Formats: sequence, structure tokens, C-alpha cells
Amino acid sequence: MLSKIVIKNYKSYIDFSLDFNQDINIIVGDNEAGKSTLLEAINLVLTCQMNSRHISNEITPYIFNTSIVAEYLESIVAKNPTALPSILIEAYFDDPEKQYSSLKGTNNTLNEDCPGVYLSLEFDSAFEEEYKAYIADEKKITTIPIEYYTFKWMSFSNNSITFRSIPLNSTLIDTSTIKLQNGTDKYVAKIIQDTLEIREKTELSLQYRKLKESFASIPAIEEINTNLNSKKGDITDKTLTISVDISQRSNWDSILTSYLDDVPFDFIGKGEQSSIKMKMALESELEKLSVIMIEEPENHLSYANMNKLISSIKERNVGKQVILTTHSSFILNKLDISKMILLHSNKTVMTFDNLDSETKKFFMKLPGYDTLRIILCKKVILVEGPSDELIVQRAYKDLYKKLPIEDGVDIFCVDALSFKRFLDLSIGLKKPIYVITDNDGDIEKNINQKYEGYIDNDYVNICFDSDEAFQTLEPQLLKANQEDTSILKKIMGHEKYTDNRLVQYMINSKTECALKIFEAKDSIKMPRYIINAIQK
Repeated sequence: MLSKIVIKNYKSYIDFSLDFNQDINIIVGDNEAGKSTLLEAINLVLTCQMNSRHISNEITPYIFNTSIVAEYLESIVAKNPTALPSILIEAYFDDPEKQYSSLKGTNNTLNEDCPGVYLSLEFDSAFEEEYKAYIADEKKITTIPIEYYTFKWMSFSNNSITFRSIPLNSTLIDTSTIKLQNGTDKYVAKIIQDTLEIREKTELSLQYRKLKESFASIPAIEEINTNLNSKKGDITDKTLTISVDISQRSNWDSILTSYLDDVPFDFIGKGEQSSIKMKMALESELEKLSVIMIEEPENHLSYANMNKLISSIKERNVGKQVILTTHSSFILNKLDISKMILLHSNKTVMTFDNLDSETKKFFMKLPGYDTLRIILCKKVILVEGPSDELIVQRAYKDLYKKLPIEDGVDIFCVDALSFKRFLDLSIGLKKPIYVITDNDGDIEKNINQKYEGYIDNDYVNICFDSDEAFQTLEPQLLKANQEDTSILKKIMGHEKYTDNRLVQYMINSKTECALKIFEAKDSIKMPRYIINAIQK
């Protein structure tokens, strides 16, 4: 299987490497983190193709890292030109049975003696004279001269390779767009090619050629050709007829299309198209091992169909390595959160291979939790209920003049059983997490025992008030404003209430009262333990 990828100067990546799981890899990250580019780079080094075309037809200045290009252009302006930027993508293979010795060597940036292949785009020294003339007038240079570039597709043993040399079949499925090529969906066509036996493909090609040859014998076509031939001499001295191309380059796989219940494949729903592509890729019986890359499998799928797809991925991935990107917490949780690879600013930030097994099982059984919010936010705050969440949001807005989410601070309302699981998640991420909780009149039981093993952790902050006489949020709000309770009573709409009656009213109408505080024009003082949790 693919064990590692190294990317240098390709699009958003300058110097990047990533190790892969042998079965499932779930790539997550914020927008512009480099998820799509990663899949594109893997597909490029395994197929020598980009956008379904050979890389020689797709070399543009825009696939080079912009920072590297900018440095090069600055050197030209300074009349101290550096070497032209180059792109390098390396694929390292895990080969325990030593089947691919022809690909084995140390011709890689890590100097590892292992099988692998690399693709490079670099300056072709044959254009040395043309290049010198090109940079003579630095004022005219606005980008790199890709016309002087060449590519190499080589093994780590430093031998040129072909598609047949690659020990892995690879399929890249982008569900965000449905790309068609030559009348049939390229993904389906490729998967059919990979699935059919050689004998079946040969027979299909033969019958397709016979079908085309019989086209000219159709009476209506014969009549048209007779009419064309009657004009011989006006158009050409040779016999002119129309028929179907039967040359080798016109193949069945580029003309035939797939049908579902007699409906052409590209006319069915996008969700059904995406689901079929992915399931066909997973269920193909291949002689080679296979790398299946999927861009956001959740696109176009309903909840039920997404659940079916996840089951297929988990059950059908024997002999197949799945690398997918997603923005769906459901897919991450259900598929296996321990297979997650977090990207941030084109760097590998975190993997969850050491995640506690019970926590992993918890999220797989209850996949509705929005774990990606925790993974992608800058700071995590856990609260016990919706009233707490509203108060914390208002406290943050009063302090910083904006809501916490605008600063990348996410507040989660979770039940009592989930607290420890979210703490494990945040500890695994090495991300500070704050728990805002009531003491419920018994600190030993509700704080010390409940969070045993977490209180002394460097990433965990348990925020509560140590006065057991004020057991919950509502008495704490009254305590924080005890010097002047008039504003709080005004917000509640009960300015004549006594303090005790006001607290009882707030306890009986927790969420309603919290919403009044959140929406109020006037601000109140917030409990110190809440301020401690939200302070930057």
C-alpha cells in the first residue's frame, strides 16, 4: 500500500510529508487547508495525470507554490536569479512481500531504501540559451517560463516507469462535481475497465468493432453514400462515403455509456451517481491493490444513503486503501475517528491513532456529535445546558464586543455522559478545553470525583465556584450582582421581586431567563468562574 507521500512546491504545499494508514484515512481540516490538493498530488504521482489529462498537457505556472514563485521573481528583479522552482511528489510503498524490487532504491529525498515512485517538474537544461535570453530583461518577467520545463516519472531505483509499473490501481472520485468525458462518466468507465477480465474486454472491443463495421451496410446509410458518390468529381476524384471510425484510437470505453433502468448514467440524480461510483470502486475485484481517493463523499447523499456508503467502505475495503476528505462529523465519527488526519495550513497537525478505545467506540455508536467543530476550533468550552450556553455567549460578547464563534471559540452543550469523551478528544488534540460547571452543593462529589484524572491535566480547565451555598448558575448570577440587583430584575421583568423570589423564578424558567439576559440591551456582571473560562 501507499505508506507515505512527500510534496514539495506543489500548489499550497512547500515541504510536506504524510504517513498513511493501510486501510482508511480520513483527511479533515478547515477550508484552504490543502485537503483537495493532497488527493490531487497523490493521484498525479500514481497516474501522471491531472484533470484526466497527461501532466505534459497540464503544466501551468499556477500549479507551482506561489511563495516559491514570488521568491524566484524577486531574485530576477534583484539581478541575482536563483534556480527555477521545481515540483517534486514522491510516493513511498509498503512492500512486506518484496514484490516490487524493480521500484526499490534510495533515489528519494528521505534516502530510504524502499520501493516508490516520484514525479518531478523541473527546468530542461536543453533550453539554457533560450532561458538566458528570457531573463535578460527582468522588467518583462511576470511568471516562470513553463515552456522550458520537462517532467520525469521515475522509480526510486532511478528508472523511468509507465502506468503498468505502478503496483497500485488508483481512483480519484470528486463528488463535488460530476465530470463527463467523451459521452461516458470517466470514473465509471475506468472502474469497468479495472473490473472486467481481459477476455471480456477483448470480446467487448471485438463486438464493438463489428457493430461499427456493419453501420455502412444499413440501407439508409448505403443510400446516402450512393448520393455522395454520385457527386464524385465535384468534391473529390476519390470515392467519398460516411461511416464510423474503426481505427484503434476509437475505443469502446470512450463511446459506450452506462444505463440505470434504461436511463443514461449522466441523467440520473447526482447522489445516485456519486454513490454508484464509490461503491463500484470499493467492490471491484482487482489483481492489484487499490488506492481509492474520495473528495467529500457526503455530497449529494441523504442521511440514509450516507450511512449505507459508510457501511460499504468499512466492509469492502479489504485490499483497498481509502483516502477521503470530509466536512462531515457523521462520516468521521461513524467511519472511525481514530483514522483521522488533521491538516492545518498545509501541515499535518494531528492524528488520533492513540485515541482511547472507549472514546472511539462512543463516537462510532453516537455519530451525531459534531466532533469536527471541536477539532477545527481554536478553543473549546463545554457547558451543561442551553441556559449556560446563552450566558457564556453573552459574557463573551460583553467582554470582547463579538460572539465567541467569531474568534474561533466554540461552546458545546453536552450531557453528563459526554463530558469525559470530549475531554479525551481535546487532550488528544493537545487543545485547551474549559468546562463550566455547577458545584451542585458538593464539590467533592461533583467536581473532584466526577473529573478525577482530568483536573491535573495541562489541557483541562474545570471552571466552577467553590461556594457550595450557591449551587447552580442562577444563584451565581444573583451573587455576582448582589451589590445592585436592579438591572437583573429589570431584565427579568420583575423589578419588585425579592432576591429569593427572583432566584426561584430564574431556576423555574432557566432557558427563558437566559435568553432574556442574552438579548438584553443592558449588561449584568457575570460570575468570576465564567469570566475565567472565556478570557483569552
